[in-house]
Amino acid sequence: MLDLKFVRENLSKVEKAVVKRGGKADFAGFSKIEKRRRENLQKIELLRNKRNIASDKIAGMKKAGEDAQASIEETRAVSEEIKDLEKKLSEIESNINSFLIALPNIPHPDVPKGMDEEDNILLKKHGEPPVFDFKIKPHWEIGENLGILDFARAAKIAGSRFPLYFGAGAKLERALISFMLDIHINEHGYKEVMPPLIVNSKTMTGTGQLPKFEEDLFKLEGLDYYLIPTSEVPMANIYANEVLDEEKLPVKFTAFTPCFRSEAGSYGRDTKGLIRQHQFNKVELVKYTVPDTSYDELESLLLNAETILERLELPYQVVTLCSGDLGFAATKTYDIEVWMPGQDKYREISSCSNCETFQATRAGIKFRKKGQKKPEFVHTLNGSGLAVGRTFAAILENFQQSDGSVIIPKALQSYMGGLKVIQNEAG
Repeated sequence: MLDLKFVRENLSKVEKAVVKRGGKADFAGFSKIEKRRRENLQKIELLRNKRNIASDKIAGMKKAGEDAQASIEETRAVSEEIKDLEKKLSEIESNINSFLIALPNIPHPDVPKGMDEEDNILLKKHGEPPVFDFKIKPHWEIGENLGILDFARAAKIAGSRFPLYFGAGAKLERALISFMLDIHINEHGYKEVMPPLIVNSKTMTGTGQLPKFEEDLFKLEGLDYYLIPTSEVPMANIYANEVLDEEKLPVKFTAFTPCFRSEAGSYGRDTKGLIRQHQFNKVELVKYTVPDTSYDELESLLLNAETILERLELPYQVVTLCSGDLGFAATKTYDIEVWMPGQDKYREISSCSNCETFQATRAGIKFRKKGQKKPEFVHTLNGSGLAVGRTFAAILENFQQSDGSVIIPKALQSYMGGLKVIQNEAG
């Protein structure tokens, strides 16, 4: 969330940033209502001062045995006027807050201008896509033919966009989770977290999911609870309304959780397979940092996520998101896209973002420099390390064999109990 003072003093900059993102906001209306807010504050302050003077006068008159009734009535009228202005001020501040909370973050100057993913900038590629001498299949066909994925039965149990894993498929999913966590904890220095899968609206607001993206969330009927769309939400709120010591930063958290998304607006897209599900597993990375080093921490966060794909020998590319494709809370984002032979394209498998103070302002997360009294807002960063189902799908497609089997990447074989190849388990 952008600070009111910052928006007021940098109105042109903020308006240009929103336009750069391809968005709209009523800045003229904001200026008018913000002017009314300041006028009301001034009136209230003057009236409070007038009331204080009158109260002192009344006290003196009573002490002197004089009749203070007229002054008392006048003071009551002033109090009523203050009360009326305070009510109007509350409505004005509510409208201003609604305006501010709907504003997206300001893109970093390095973010390229563009409207959508077609304008994203390729940063680098790693690895060569495999060459096959047979007709390749998409991962949903491979998984169903092997008997390790069953989307039809999942639909019977829950509905469309839910997975059902069996045997070596379930084991591979679990192996990927353990593999990712072990690397991030033991090699990259993250602390493992096991957060709640259900959070309240205040927590969702803290990371920017509410109010803008409510239609993408699963809400528990009749309760102020939501299923998490990513573990970024609980992890980035761990220190809500707290002040951290600078020496403790950066704080680095990682967690595996199931994630739940309604996928509103994605009708007709990725209806087959594991790419776009209502429920999926993800290993997430979250950092709290001081402002001076947050972009260095973004680069290291990106490298942490890339490490997983490199160890799994999966080809991928990294793109810098343009302004129009940037997430609501992010100032700068790198997307990692893994090669999917069955779809003949790269698909997103991780987004690594710096949100600067945007989430911290909403959630009230600050830090205090040594010897400094006034605390500052931290910068928060997040990234997938990685989306597990999409990694599963990438392995099936990149390591498929002509007989329908799938070779398990060497880095995962010990996590699979020594299993090197997934053979047909249909039955």
